[in-house]
Amino acid sequence: MTRSVQPAEHAPHETPHAPAAARADTVDVLFGRAVPDPYRALEDPDAPATRAWSAAQDAWFHAHVDELPGRDRLRARLAELLATGLIGLPCWRGGRHFLIRRDPGREHAVLFVVESDGTERALVDPIAIDPSGTTTLDQWVPSDEGDRLAYLLSTGGDEESRLYVLDVATGDRLDGPIDRMRDTSIAWLPGGDACYLVRRLLPEAVPAGEEQHHRRVYLHRIGADPAAAVEVFGADGAPGTYYGLGVSRDGRWLTVSASLGTAPRNDLWLADLHASPAERPALCPVTVGLDALTGVRVGRDGRLYVFTDLDAPRGRLCVADPATPAPEHWRDLVAEEPDAVLTGYTILDGPDAPRPTLLVSRTRHAVGELTAYDLADGAVLGKPATPGGTPGSIGGLAERPEGGHEAWFGWSDYTAPSAVLRYDARTGAIDTWAAAPGSAELPAVRVRQESYRSADGTTVRMFVIAPTAEPDRPRPAVLYGYGGFGISLGPAYSAGILAWVAAGGVYTIANLRGGAEEGEEWHRAGMRGHKQRVFDDFHAAAEHLVARGWTTPDRLAASGGSNGGLLVGAALTQRPELYAAVACSMPLLDMVRYERFGLGRLWSDEYGSAEVPEELDWLLGYSPYHRVRAGVAYPAVLFTVFDGDTRVDPLHARKMCAALQHATASPRPVLLRTEAEVGHAARSVTRTVELTVDTLSFLAAHTGLDLGALRPGTDEGGER
Repeated sequence: MTRSVQPAEHAPHETPHAPAAARADTVDVLFGRAVPDPYRALEDPDAPATRAWSAAQDAWFHAHVDELPGRDRLRARLAELLATGLIGLPCWRGGRHFLIRRDPGREHAVLFVVESDGTERALVDPIAIDPSGTTTLDQWVPSDEGDRLAYLLSTGGDEESRLYVLDVATGDRLDGPIDRMRDTSIAWLPGGDACYLVRRLLPEAVPAGEEQHHRRVYLHRIGADPAAAVEVFGADGAPGTYYGLGVSRDGRWLTVSASLGTAPRNDLWLADLHASPAERPALCPVTVGLDALTGVRVGRDGRLYVFTDLDAPRGRLCVADPATPAPEHWRDLVAEEPDAVLTGYTILDGPDAPRPTLLVSRTRHAVGELTAYDLADGAVLGKPATPGGTPGSIGGLAERPEGGHEAWFGWSDYTAPSAVLRYDARTGAIDTWAAAPGSAELPAVRVRQESYRSADGTTVRMFVIAPTAEPDRPRPAVLYGYGGFGISLGPAYSAGILAWVAAGGVYTIANLRGGAEEGEEWHRAGMRGHKQRVFDDFHAAAEHLVARGWTTPDRLAASGGSNGGLLVGAALTQRPELYAAVACSMPLLDMVRYERFGLGRLWSDEYGSAEVPEELDWLLGYSPYHRVRAGVAYPAVLFTVFDGDTRVDPLHARKMCAALQHATASPRPVLLRTEAEVGHAARSVTRTVELTVDTLSFLAAHTGLDLGALRPGTDEGGER
C-alpha cells in the first residue's frame, strides 16, 4: 500500500506516518534457516509499486528537510569553504608536467598541462565536454614522452569509463572512444604508439549476469581498431579478476598484477620486453599463490624494488635482481616498523642529488610522516618535518622521470585547504610548491587524537575536531567511520566538517578495525567472521565520546557511506539508544543477498558469502535489514542513494527504509533521499553542496545544533 503524502506544516518529529510499502511473507530457507525478506518487491526499481512508493518517499523527504532551519546559511558557508578549490600532484613527462586543479567557481577539476616555460593550457575540462555537469574525468595517463594523453570519461555516475587519446600539443583526438574500460589500467610503451590496457570482454561473450567480471590485458596500437588489439594475458583468470599494469621508464620491464575482487592479496609477474616481443611477453612469476599484497618496479639503477606486506603486515621495501624476482631473493632495504605503516616511496637519484636518496611515506596511527634513506643501504638520513600544529595526511609521492632531487606530495589536514609540498634532497627541506587555488576565511578548530578501549580491550583511536581543545559541555556531535577493505581514514580538509564545528558542534572520525590504519592485521581483524569487531569499535567510540563529556546520546549522530553505510546500519540496529540520528549513504544493508547486485559478488572475501553455511551465520549475525525489530525506538535516519550507483544498489536503502518505517516505535522520521544522474564516486560541486546541506541540516535538527547561528567567514554558531 502507498499512502499519498502532503507537505508537513509542523516539525519533522510530529509527522505521524511515513508512506508504507506492502509487506510480503517472503521467506528463504537457507541451510535450514528461515530468512524473512518482507520487502523483496522493492528490489525492482521499475515495478509500478516501487515507483509509486519511491515517489511518495521523495515527497516525504522534502516535506521533512526542505524547510529545516539554517539551510541557507549552511549552504553559503559550504560554498565559501569549497571555494578554496583543489590542486593535484604534478606528473612530469618530457619536460612538461600535468596536474588536476579545481579553481574557485568551477564545478569539476580540470586537467592542465604546463610547458617548460610555465605556459599553461587546459587539456580536459569535464564541463566544457558536458555543461550538465554529469560527466567526470575518471583517470588520465600521459605517455612517457609527454606528447600524448590517455584519459577516461564516464557519465551519470555509472563509472563505465570510455578511453580517449589526444595529442597534447594540438588537443586533437587520436583515438577513442573505446568502451568497456571500467577499472582499467594503462601502461604506455616508449614512443607513445602503443599501450597495454585492461578491457572487459564483450557482453555476448560471457555468461548472463557476469558482464562486469571478465577482463583481459591487451596491447593496443593508438588509432587502430580496438577489436584488433592483441590479448596478452588473462585468459586463465577467474571471473572477477582485476589486473594492474606497469612498464618501466626505459620500456624494458612489464609488470602484471592480478587480484580477485577486493581480496587483500595479488599475484604478480614480470617480463623483460628486450627478451620477448611486446605482443607475447614472457611473464615470469614473482609472487603467485601467496597471501600478500606486493608491487614491484625496476629502478634506474637496475634493481627490482619490492613493496610488500609479505611477512610484514605494516609493509616493507625490499630489493632484488629482476632476473631472480622470487621472494627468496629479496633483501630488506627498509624493514617493517612495529607501529607505523609503509604507504609509499620515491627514488631521487638525479645528478643534483647529493647522494641517491629514497624518500618513504608512512602513517603512524593514521598520521602521515616522511623519512629519507640512503638508497644504497637503507641508512636513515633524516625525518623531514611536515607542517606542524595539527595531524595531517600525505597524499602520494611524485618524482621526475629522470630521478632528480625533488619529490612532490599532497598534504591535507582538518584545519587548512590541501596543498602540494616539495621535498628537496639537497637540503632536506620541505616547502609549499602549490597552495590551494582559492581561499576562504576558515573557522578556528581544535584537533585531538584520542584513544579508547573496544569491547575486547583493543586500543582504538579517533580524531576529534571541535571548537575547544577539551570538552567544555556536551555538544551536538557526529561520529563517522568506515572500517573495511583496508581503507584508512587520515586527516583531510572537509567543508562539511568545518561547517559543523563552526556551528558549535563536534565531529569525530574513528579509525576502526577493518581499515589499514595499523596495517594489514588491523584490516583482517575486522573482516569476514570478525566483522562484529568493527561495530564494537564504533559502539565503544560513541560511549567514549559520552564518557569524555563531548556529547550525550540525545546529541550524537552516526554517519557513514558505502561500507560505512553498513557500519551505521549495524550501529542503529544494535545500539539504537546511543544515537539521536543516523546518516546512512549508499549503504550495504541486506547482507544475505548483497552478492546478487551491483559489484557485490566481488566483496565476498571481505564479508563472506551467504552460499557458505558458516559464513551465512556471520552475515545474519549483523545484517542490518534482518535485525530490524518492531517496537524499538530507532533514531532519526536519513538514507541517501544515487540512481547511477553501479557499485552498491539503492535497493538496500529502499528495503531498510521500509523496514524501519514499519517497525520503529519512535516519532523520529526515517527518510530516503534519492538523486539521479550521479553514482558512487565523483560529483559536481553544486551537487556536493546540496547533498551536504540535506545531510547536515537533518543531523543538526535531531541533535540540537543551531545552524541558524552560522555566519559566513566566522566560527560562530550555537546549539539549542
